[in-house]
Amino acid sequence: MLGSMLHRLLASHSVRGAKVVALGVLLLSAPLFCQQAYVSRFDVYGGYAFLNSPAISLFENGFATQVGIRPKTWMSFGFDYTIASGDLTVTTSQLLPTLQTNLQAGIAAGIKAGVLPATYPYGSMSVAAHSRTQTFAVGPQLAYRHFSKATLFLRPVFAGIIHETVTPQPQDAVLKALVGSLITTPTKSNNVLFFGFGGGFDIILSKHFAWRTQGDLVYDHLFDDLLKDGRFTTRFSSGPAFNFGKNVEK
Repeated sequence: MLGSMLHRLLASHSVRGAKVVALGVLLLSAPLFCQQAYVSRFDVYGGYAFLNSPAISLFENGFATQVGIRPKTWMSFGFDYTIASGDLTVTTSQLLPTLQTNLQAGIAAGIKAGVLPATYPYGSMSVAAHSRTQTFAVGPQLAYRHFSKATLFLRPVFAGIIHETVTPQPQDAVLKALVGSLITTPTKSNNVLFFGFGGGFDIILSKHFAWRTQGDLVYDHLFDDLLKDGRFTTRFSSGPAFNFGKNVEK
């Protein structure tokens, strides 16, 4: 009988303890999982950014800014601008086939004339360059606001223009001559359309202030008069976002 009473007592305390733990979890999570009471009409963002294009070994550090308008709590339309710079490397195998043929013919002529050694390493040739890239993009954004302290968002598709200026930095006189036969000016610039998708999240610190972290993947084919393939670029950015304007009606 004593054992039965002790068992019921322990069971009662276990259930009560479980209820207390469950209640504690609910109380702690309630501020996080309740929906946001204020969703501003406008937002402005600015922060650190990088662009990573592995195909040409290009990693660029820079700055990104965005402005957005929210017609609905779950939908926004915005514009973003990014500027970044870094160094890249282009190999001969990445050039258009006709350019590769012309370079091979030029090197063969140089070897025949005795200007270049017979073992000149055409296959391993590469040219370094400094790049300055700007992107201008527009598109919709879908938001998930079922957390009071965080907003998740998705950009299913967006489009824009990418502008890039490169300054070749050939390592020797031979490469300088070869680059000069392809690019007749000290720098070369190009503008093309790009498309991409991405997403991220805002950590809400106050009614008008949040910390945004975001990334996306875009595709473009810059310098298609020189390079045979397009490239994928990862864009990443993190920094403060400011929300203002009237509360958007749900």
